[in-house]
Amino acid sequence: MEKISFIKMSGAGNDFIVLNKDLFPDLILDSSSIKKLCDRRNGIGADGLITIGGSGAPYDFLMNYYNSDGSTGSLCGNGARCAVKFAEFSKITGNKSVRFLSNGTEYSGEIIDNNKTKVNFNPPAKINLNFIIKAAGQSIKSSFIDTGSPHVIINIEDVLKDPSVNSSYYSDLDSFPVFNLGKEIRYKKDLFPNGTNVNFIKIVGDKVYIRTYERGVEDETLSCGTGSTASALMAYFLYNINPPISLVTKGRDILTVDFLAKGQDITCLSLTGPVKIVYTGDFLYSTFF
Repeated sequence: MEKISFIKMSGAGNDFIVLNKDLFPDLILDSSSIKKLCDRRNGIGADGLITIGGSGAPYDFLMNYYNSDGSTGSLCGNGARCAVKFAEFSKITGNKSVRFLSNGTEYSGEIIDNNKTKVNFNPPAKINLNFIIKAAGQSIKSSFIDTGSPHVIINIEDVLKDPSVNSSYYSDLDSFPVFNLGKEIRYKKDLFPNGTNVNFIKIVGDKVYIRTYERGVEDETLSCGTGSTASALMAYFLYNINPPISLVTKGRDILTVDFLAKGQDITCLSLTGPVKIVYTGDFLYSTFF
């Protein structure tokens, strides 16, 4: 087990190291090794690490997801979409439509074409609309939706550049301080004891432009699947944007969120978007373990 083969994948700019657990059944990952592998200077570099294996009947495969800081336990939507592609590419399954377990929870997905996959989510675990978060020296209208991972969603036009000037609301998402404000809100233990992801959106016509600070990565990522899903639901509830909803990511990819809604009861929730294999390679076990 001196050399470990891996595939580097990207789901709308959200990038992952993906390992075929069937090839390395004795490989035991820990927080330290995951951090080293995901390090962008001294490792392979990624937003997270995914292991995928078979032998999970009646499921097509088993997926385990780890953030780049080694933490785990929540769903990664873009990672799940990559897993669907990886399972086909690695011949773990020959099915285009699949059922799988991710960190112990059942999901399904499908191959749309060579460059696009879809994952079906479970209904949101929690929806809390239009509450106030005190941050950046002001009171900010916010919403919270748990789509497998916890997400705060904020319209940037509800945030003041200068808290002392009532008319100084942001309008430009590209210049918005995603890292600083996202980090402040992510660590508000009084509201979110286990932390939260933070999404900032701007609505233009029927499209939602989005940037996300991700818990576990502790930085902005080029896209976030569960965050895009939560933001699409918020746009439906508060801005009357009907599904399917297109979201434009930081990397300018398009993610599509579809669902059926009856009040706050959400069913048939899905995320569709681009996925690609960036490269394949090997790393030395002794370097990272």
